Amino acid sequence: MSTALNVAVLTVSDTRTTDTDTSGAFLEEALRSAGHVVVDRQIVIDDIYQLRAVVSQWVADPGVEVVLTTGGTGFSGRDSTPEALAPLFDKVIEGFGEVFRALSLDEIGSSTIQSRALAGLANGTVIFCMPGSTGACRTAWEGMIRDQLDSEHRPCNFVGVLRGH
Repeated sequence: MSTALNVAVLTVSDTRTTDTDTSGAFLEEALRSAGHVVVDRQIVIDDIYQLRAVVSQWVADPGVEVVLTTGGTGFSGRDSTPEALAPLFDKVIEGFGEVFRALSLDEIGSSTIQSRALAGLANGTVIFCMPGSTGACRTAWEGMIRDQLDSEHRPCNFVGVLRGH
């Protein structure tokens, strides 16, 4: 059986509520179905300092091993997830954004270049930042994140990194 991880989910949106947050709901359900524990789920407006404050609190909490964010990764208006969270990273996981865009190319064509999906490690916590659509969250979850949070996935996964193996 795969190791259960403690995960926090953050939806970045100026308009979504608990009732309309289909992306956060998808991620929460996918995590629970995979046997992980959702330790917190929040919705925060697209503001660099509020995003950074919430994620910094999770990164400082030894009870949070993984953070999944959805939203704020595009180029429009107030999209600022990369600017808010990249400065927190001790290491960038370059391959996440690259593979996400490669996977989404088949789904949305050249519009994938407007995705600034990113990931990194901060204080022993892995952070995956996805676009706000439920489809994009599904693509990232099914294409990479589910396997990378599975302690049995080979040849490697992030559980070993998080648990010091």
